[in-house]
Amino acid sequence: MIHLEPAEIRELLREVYDPELGVNIVDLGLVYDVRNDDGDVYVRMTLTTPGCPLHDTITRAVERLLEAQPEIRSVEVDLVWNPSWTPDRMSEEAKRQLGFF
Repeated sequence: MIHLEPAEIRELLREVYDPELGVNIVDLGLVYDVRNDDGDVYVRMTLTTPGCPLHDTITRAVERLLEAQPEIRSVEVDLVWNPSWTPDRMSEEAKRQLGFF
């Protein structure tokens, strides 16, 4: 089995967008940790607000995307609220897209 490195998985996650903001979850800074233990993938992430009504939509999108990869056997998404997300976690590209500059 080909092993995907965490950086490669993180790149795949750029395909998952926050539907309200229209920016991918990696550039938003929502993905805190990615691990791959021989095809068993763990993603630790947050959302922009704890009461986000789209939490199921976003976490399921992460699961579906990764489960579709032949190199991945299982996916666990750990949705956490600590540390809290802040706009400082966004990439320069996300800040530009959202008009921070």
